[in-house]
Order: sequence, then C-alpha cells, then structure tokens
Amino acid sequence: MIRSLWISASGMAGQQVNLDVISNNLANVNTVGFKRSRADFQDLLYQNVKSAGTASGTGTQVPTGIQLGSGVRPVAVQKLFIQGDFQETQSELDMAVEGDGFFQITKPDGEIAYTRAGSFKKDSDGRMVSSDGYPLEPSVAIPSNASKVTISSDGIVSAEVSGSSAPTNIGKIELARFVNPSGLNSIGKNLFLPTASSGDPITGKPGQDGFGTISQGYLESSNVNIAEEMINMIIGQRAYEINSKSIQTADEVLQTANNLRR
Repeated sequence: MIRSLWISASGMAGQQVNLDVISNNLANVNTVGFKRSRADFQDLLYQNVKSAGTASGTGTQVPTGIQLGSGVRPVAVQKLFIQGDFQETQSELDMAVEGDGFFQITKPDGEIAYTRAGSFKKDSDGRMVSSDGYPLEPSVAIPSNASKVTISSDGIVSAEVSGSSAPTNIGKIELARFVNPSGLNSIGKNLFLPTASSGDPITGKPGQDGFGTISQGYLESSNVNIAEEMINMIIGQRAYEINSKSIQTADEVLQTANNLRR
C-alpha cells in the first residue's frame, strides 16, 4: 500500500505539470506568433518480482513476468511549431511568415533572438522594431518622408519617397530557421534563443532554400486550438482526481489493516 501512495502522488504531480502547460496555452490564445506546448511523460523504474522466461519446471518457462511500476514523471515540454492561422490587419509593417522561418531581433545586449511574431512598428529613428523596441535584423530604416512601405514576398522592403517617381529600395528582410526548432529556448516576449539542441541558425532569403515567404499586412495567430486544450484539460483534471482517489483508497485499506485485532 505504501507503494501505491507514492505511485498516485507521482501521477498527481505529473498531471499538475500537464495542467500548467495547458493553462499557459490557453492564456496565450491571442498572443501573436505563439506556439502551443505539449507535456511528455515517462513511466518510472519497475520492480521485477518475477522475470519473464524464468524456468517454472522441467522444460517449461514462465511466459510473462511480474513487474510493479513506480509511477510517472514529466520528461519534456515540447513546443509545437505548427503554422497558425493568418489574421489580416492591413498595417503595412505587420508581417507573417508563410512556411518555415523566424524573424531576427537584436536584443539590447546585442544578442540575436528569433520570433514568429511579425507585429513591427517604427521607432524615433524610423527603424522597424518589435513591440518592445528591439530592432529587426538586418536593420531596416524607413525614411521620414516615405508615404507608403511595401514588403515583397521575398523580403524586399521598398518605400514611396516624396520627390521620387519610383519606389526606393530601403532594405531586405532575412529569415532564420533551425534543424530542431523544438529545441529553442523560450525567453518570453515572443522570443527564442538557440541552444545546442536546436542547432545554429541558418539564415537566408524568404522564398528560397526552404524558407517561407513574407505576407505583408498579416499576422500569424497563436496555433492554440481552444477545443482541443479544453478536452485535454478535462482529461488532466479527471486523471488528477482519480490519482487522488487512489491515494484515498490506499489510505482506507491501510486504516483497515491497522484496525485489525486478534
């Protein structure tokens, strides 16, 4: 009975992690470029009471053994980089990546971070920056006398400048991709940093060499499916309850055993 108490406790702890992940997914259902997470679990070590294949007599073997498990533990929380739906904004500095690739952002310490959130603005110098004021990399500066900015699907940024009859090329957008994007380190603010697991960033031109294309005037919505998350939450809640019920049952059995008298 003591074993069952610890097994059920590990199940409750595992479901708490699962519910934490689901709650974060639901909290970010309206976060631009957010990618939902999924908790993965592993069973723990087993106690081999009887091994399969043990001789049971002359010329016979035990077909199946007896293994008693020790519970469960969370082993990973994986980011699922599935394309989110596109939301039209008609803002000329909003961009969405259709396909593989991340926008590159320069943090205040000079480190390059990566994001799928393409809601960019202009700062006081005309640079394209994120909502936190972090500039796009490579830097793109929009002239103060520009009346309209156009971003092509391959990342070429041009502006209609007063006094010029033709649009002026003012910069280009490069994307980055990773061999294992699920290995990226989430640091908040819609930003990711590379790790040894994700591999080094591979940069390139949108629309070429496996990179996605740029859609101007659109944002990529969160890829959280509310119905799916609600179902997972109900399943997690029921699993938590049944594990707590197992603890209660084991406690009642122990109480009955303790109350036995000769």
